[in-house]
Amino acid sequence: MKTGLSKAAQAALSRRGLLAGTAALAGMAALPPGVARAQAGAYPLSEFFKPTKSSGAALSPSGTRIAVAENLGTDETPRSAIDFIDAADPEGQRRRVPLGAVVVSFVDWASDERLLVSVILKGTVSGRAMAGSNRREEDVDYYMRRTVSVNATTGEVVLLFSDQRNRMRNTFDMGRIIDMLPNDPDHVLMAAWETDGVMGLHRVNVNTGSATRIERGGSGTYHWRAVNGVPVLRHDMNSRGTVETIMVRAPGETEWKMARRTRVREAPDFLWVGAGETPGKVLVIARLDNEDVQSVREMDLTTTALGPALNPRPGRDVAYGLRDSAGNYLGAAYYGERLEYEFIDPALAVHHRALNRFFDNTCNVHFTDVDMARNRFIARVDGPAEPGAWFFYDKAARAIVNLGQARDLDQERLGASEVLQVQTRDGATIEAYLTAPPGGRPGPLVVLPHGGPEVRDTPSWDRQVQVLAAQGWWVLRPNFRGSGGYGQSFAQQGWTRWGDRMQDDVEDAVAQAIAAKGLDASKVGIMGTSYGAYAALMGAVKRPDLYKAAIGICGVYDLPDVLASEDRQDDTPGQPIYEFWTKRIGDRSVMGPALEAGSPRRRASEITCPVLLVHGADDPVLPSIQSRRMRDALRSAGKSVELIEVEDAGHADWEDAREQALMTRYVALFRQAFA
Repeated sequence: MKTGLSKAAQAALSRRGLLAGTAALAGMAALPPGVARAQAGAYPLSEFFKPTKSSGAALSPSGTRIAVAENLGTDETPRSAIDFIDAADPEGQRRRVPLGAVVVSFVDWASDERLLVSVILKGTVSGRAMAGSNRREEDVDYYMRRTVSVNATTGEVVLLFSDQRNRMRNTFDMGRIIDMLPNDPDHVLMAAWETDGVMGLHRVNVNTGSATRIERGGSGTYHWRAVNGVPVLRHDMNSRGTVETIMVRAPGETEWKMARRTRVREAPDFLWVGAGETPGKVLVIARLDNEDVQSVREMDLTTTALGPALNPRPGRDVAYGLRDSAGNYLGAAYYGERLEYEFIDPALAVHHRALNRFFDNTCNVHFTDVDMARNRFIARVDGPAEPGAWFFYDKAARAIVNLGQARDLDQERLGASEVLQVQTRDGATIEAYLTAPPGGRPGPLVVLPHGGPEVRDTPSWDRQVQVLAAQGWWVLRPNFRGSGGYGQSFAQQGWTRWGDRMQDDVEDAVAQAIAAKGLDASKVGIMGTSYGAYAALMGAVKRPDLYKAAIGICGVYDLPDVLASEDRQDDTPGQPIYEFWTKRIGDRSVMGPALEAGSPRRRASEITCPVLLVHGADDPVLPSIQSRRMRDALRSAGKSVELIEVEDAGHADWEDAREQALMTRYVALFRQAFA
């Protein structure tokens, strides 16, 4: 079986590596000294857009069964199946259960006998002739999410909510699982929309598909959280989809009370982990006002008070909390050099470190399933040159088995990545990820500042990066100040510094990459999405001598305009979204001239390189008028610009076929600029 690992790791694995213990596991994957990466031709662009092969794997609660979701079709003609595997013989015969013309989005076990599979079905409303005309309306495609229950022994497939046909006909999304109910193998809790547009919470029988509503939400409810089948948190969304209100109800109480409001898209400051060990308390990810990093902590359901941080790590925000199949908390995940855990059980840390070494310390090893005995694990492995694979690890049997992989791409034909510690002009240090083209020869450089901006890049798979690297170009992803993930103080260093400090950090990372690798400083391009699009166009404004082409995708280009728009539209009490952006970008009443100077649209005449703009026509985050006005300003200044508006698309959420066509355009523009 092809693993996508280094040759040394493949040899050690031999499809099933019987290990002498974690010490032996730790030493298997390293390449012998002096052995270089084999050089092969880079992949053509189309290879990165082939359909995903495996889309997930799951381990049953007792660790006796494994399920793997396999995509057997194409984007145009989807076809999926589930492979069932005996965990005691993970390389034995797989039993396949076909699911038909669906795409699997995730799999999870409701019990050792029943697997739940969330699937997406594509339908088409046929076009009709218009009355009194020979013109015909176009066909309209639509998608529905459903959940099926598969009997792992018989292969029987049951559609959940199958007893409610009217709901099934009129509801697009019926796949939201709230609680697997570990103590009730016959039922799960699920959310589904009622006919009046209010979301209801239902107890669903996984054997028959029948559902019973147990509660109705409020007008904006879209999700619940439950402990042992008892709803304890409710998530209500405002009309714009920008702010959620967290409602809390302790077991035994009858009324919901508001705990807090939090942002949905930008720098969310409250995340659910699961049940706590103390009755009446749950685990969440949050940060107190006097703290720098987000940490896992208990929340009292009666008082909504937050307890002290559990396993905090200085300078690193928690990415997520890890639990076993019974819902017990195992530890917190962080991004350091790669994905790392702070485990409450030190024995788990030994095994995770050993698995990291097995994968050459170049991948992120995510534990996605841990059985109740904490002996068997499913790990999703990804990295800059690993598009995603699922592995089964059995401590007692001393075995690692490759269960499936997302894409059949050989890492030796992909770009290798490293972390740069960048010294900024004002004496700070930031991280940046630099990916070499296959072969690693000096050449052009493409800069990819991330969106947000209060998110961060990680040492993970990024298709855009590898597509660009395959063209023979180096790719740089800087985590400039203002990024998230490194604590509040790091993010705050970018507040109101759009266009200067944040932009300077990007330029300093570019200079260090060029100097360190001997790259061609006359061939540098920049592209990004959302905030990254702003950074791309602002870079073209400030450094016309550096950037030879700029691409902005779903960007913001006029800071006073976008702040005024948020002021008009934020109807939430206290205007938390407008306040959020005023803190990050600047106060219009105080920083008016600086905000204008930090707006690429207002300085279009200073741009000298060709510009390509792309925007979803229905973008709910940043309206497409931002790109239209940027285009108009560039045209008025006599500059080279093109705007592509993607119909029926939002904030860069288009399908792979559209993304492939756009990436082809991006590559063509850079190639022409670097010629």
